[in-house]
Amino acid sequence: MFNRQPTHGNPDSPTLDRACRQIGYPKTIRVDNGSEFISRDMDLWAYQRGVILDFSRPGKPTDNAFIEAFNSKLRSECLNAHWFLSLEDACEKLEAWRRHYNEERPHSAIGNIPPIMLANSAGETSPPDLSKAENSRPEWSKVG
Repeated sequence: MFNRQPTHGNPDSPTLDRACRQIGYPKTIRVDNGSEFISRDMDLWAYQRGVILDFSRPGKPTDNAFIEAFNSKLRSECLNAHWFLSLEDACEKLEAWRRHYNEERPHSAIGNIPPIMLANSAGETSPPDLSKAENSRPEWSKVG
């Protein structure tokens, strides 16, 4: 659910900090061994905030199956579906996809509701209300 933007060498990621201020800083972040996580900037950001980076074992994508599934959806639904004509164009298209993914698209793992519906008015998260989940699914997606 993070709105990721490059930090350009700045360990104080305003986007990541903004998200953490809204939902709280995690104790641990499970990450793979990709170059975006093996960096001094990310390590410094986590250290300064008391966040532990928990690296998955090399060659073991099942250690972090959730992010592997997310990466697959990002690739197939956004990156492979668009031409990016400029950095600004890429930012606009990625932001539109991020909003759709988090605010409109039903996720089967959470009762076929969008992730944003998990946040209650106090900013806490709770299990999905299944009565809302059934009503939130588009007609074309209902089986039966």
